[in-house]
Amino acid sequence: MKRNLLKLLVALTLFSPFAILAQPETYTFDPMHTSVLWHISHLGFSNPSGKWQASGTLVLDQNKLQDSKVNATINTADIVTGIPKLDEHLKKELFFDVARFPTATFVSNKIQMTGKNTAKVYGMLTLRGVSKPIVLNVTLNKIGMSPVSNKQTAGFSATTELKRSDFGMTTLLPDLGDDVKINIEAEAFKADQGATPNAN
Repeated sequence: MKRNLLKLLVALTLFSPFAILAQPETYTFDPMHTSVLWHISHLGFSNPSGKWQASGTLVLDQNKLQDSKVNATINTADIVTGIPKLDEHLKKELFFDVARFPTATFVSNKIQMTGKNTAKVYGMLTLRGVSKPIVLNVTLNKIGMSPVSNKQTAGFSATTELKRSDFGMTTLLPDLGDDVKINIEAEAFKADQGATPNAN
């Protein structure tokens, strides 16, 4: 009797939701719903923007969010401003130089929780072949089953600011702004569930 009870307790422990949540899980960023949007001052007259989609992985530890990890990549040639001629201009040597530097990456190295669902995510941004530390101010929006993809999904919003001159992009300084404001929206699904492209 006691032996059977012990086996039952062990089984409940191994297969309970709490046991599953105790293990970090790998999520894959959904490029259809993960984007990096930037704003920069244009001669002081306006603050135009550009956008990339992003890919990569998130190792999510729901019990200890500070132990989670992020590794994200953008293809710099995929920049979209809504103005094709401007897109081509930004791809050239004076700006993103996509022929020499086709990707930009962010790899986290520390997460500091600032609230129940907010954190500062520290890491290295590599852009135009230059690596610099940056800090993302991140909000965890939701973790749950997506009704669109039927996949376990985690969603985040993040902001940061950086100087383009730190990455060797000095064209038209100081008239064209050095400070760049960045907004990130991200959704990631559990990696073992595969991807179902959906524009919704």
